[in-house]
Amino acid sequence: MTDKHTTSVISAQRKSVSSEPVTSVLGPNEAPIHDREYSADEEVLAALGYKPEFKREFSLWTTFCVSFAVLGLLPSFASTLYYGMGYSGTPGMVWGWIVAMGFIQCVAMGMAELCSSMPTSGGLYYASAVLAPPGWGPLAAWLTGWSNWLAQVTGAPSVNYALSAMILAAASITNPSYVPQNYHVFLLTMLIMIIHGVISSMPTKWIAQFNSWGSTFNIVALVIVIILIPAANDRETRGLSRWNSSADVWGGFYEGTEFPSGVAVLMSFISVIWTMSGYVLNKRYADIPTRINLTTMHRYDAPFHLAEECSNANIAAPRAIVLTSGVGGIFGWFLQLVAAYVVVDIDEVLESDLGQPWAALLLQCLGRKTTLAALSLTIIAAFSMGQGCMVAASRVTFAYARDGCFPFSRFWARVNPHTKTPVNAVWFNVFIGCACVLLLFAGDIAIGAIFSIGAIGAFVAFTIPISIRTFFVGDRFRRGPWHLGRWSFVVGTLATVFTTLMVPVLCLPTVTGRDLTPDMMNWTVLVWGGPMFLAVVWWVVDARKWFRGPKVNIEHMMIGREGNVLEGKADGGSEDEGSGEGGMGGDGKLARLAQSG
Repeated sequence: MTDKHTTSVISAQRKSVSSEPVTSVLGPNEAPIHDREYSADEEVLAALGYKPEFKREFSLWTTFCVSFAVLGLLPSFASTLYYGMGYSGTPGMVWGWIVAMGFIQCVAMGMAELCSSMPTSGGLYYASAVLAPPGWGPLAAWLTGWSNWLAQVTGAPSVNYALSAMILAAASITNPSYVPQNYHVFLLTMLIMIIHGVISSMPTKWIAQFNSWGSTFNIVALVIVIILIPAANDRETRGLSRWNSSADVWGGFYEGTEFPSGVAVLMSFISVIWTMSGYVLNKRYADIPTRINLTTMHRYDAPFHLAEECSNANIAAPRAIVLTSGVGGIFGWFLQLVAAYVVVDIDEVLESDLGQPWAALLLQCLGRKTTLAALSLTIIAAFSMGQGCMVAASRVTFAYARDGCFPFSRFWARVNPHTKTPVNAVWFNVFIGCACVLLLFAGDIAIGAIFSIGAIGAFVAFTIPISIRTFFVGDRFRRGPWHLGRWSFVVGTLATVFTTLMVPVLCLPTVTGRDLTPDMMNWTVLVWGGPMFLAVVWWVVDARKWFRGPKVNIEHMMIGREGNVLEGKADGGSEDEGSGEGGMGGDGKLARLAQSG
């Protein structure tokens, strides 16, 4: 046996999967074969079955910055205003936000615990594969992966579509004679998509710096707006009290739906988990409240997908997840309170010819110049948000392509040798996003339908691995350094109950009975269920024959109890071997290794 091989065997004996705090697709008695000395982060990734391919230039702060930029609290609030205020009025905004954020924090903590144990770009998809009961891993990964990818790939185009509409709304305020046309929105959205594609193709260090600046601006802009609205409030000059009464804010329900008040409050939770808006892109549609899902649920899973580019990933990434959700929840509630105490006429906000409820609300309590200033801050924050969505989505696409989930996966899974980023995956997402925005010319129902995928897709993808972890794994889950301890089951149960409740609520229309026309339908079930149905058909007809979940791409070997090498595995080969805790198929071909000593 050569000295090089002896060295790799000794390294393997010392660094078996069981020596790392991970839950891996590899078995506990398997160990990666190293061709060089690995850092602690690289050892953890190798134990998960992957070679290090990225530079780890994201820190806790910059990872949080990407996640907070994707969250885009200020532009998210601007887009969700139609739902938070429109379903049950200000009580739904203030009470709904508190209750929903408590449960959403449980979802975030459950996800963070998974991230610490499995810090890989595959994220939720990898977790579902490893944690599922034996024999069910590939199917769980398939369903989680496609649901999450549908949510991710529509994120950037939907945010940028919202951003374009917001820019044109500001133009309408500046020049009342200007009427935005559909092609104006389309061309502006395409330009922003291309800019975000270029930025997302840069080296990791540059992307981290850009998102750090963007997230810092998001936080600063949010604080400025929270202070600006109460300070510049001019309601008294219009013959009104400076603030709405607390009795009205906390108890004056608005009948924005035909469902009972309790259900209406549940529906107002959508404003917390969806970034949606009642955009009317052309004054021709002033009487038609176009309900368009403009991004997805709070995307605090972004640090999960950036884990392979983050230093100290199994601690920094889960902390970034929880920090994003917590900080977003607190600041978001302050923003809800500010809006609830200054709004003058809810009907006017929802039905304004501007087609942008946030702009309409600002005009009710601020002067024209102050409104434009606040709107400008929101626009810049939305640009940063779209960029964060593009980065996160590209890492998801890369991870799934690495495991062969797409046609031409090898091409999309390539890492650019110069930038060390998945450039091909970035532009694949840009192309898909531009194709989605083309539906703008098919009408409001069509464009609204494609962007309705996001929230339910993310919710389903979040729920599957957390529920499996909570109810079906038992001792097979190996905790990472960040975990919930004895509270894991309680938090996981609350997260599962909340998401299970909210999935059907996300599909409810605002009207019932004879008032329910195609224009007023909630098409979420169809637009998410249709692609997912095709994914299931693909699984039954073909994919189940070759898809085995996460494909390890690192050489590894089996180790006996005494530390001796029993058998090894190399890249490629048989697809029907069983290994790992979740009943996943091995990716390597067994090869008996010679033993010495």
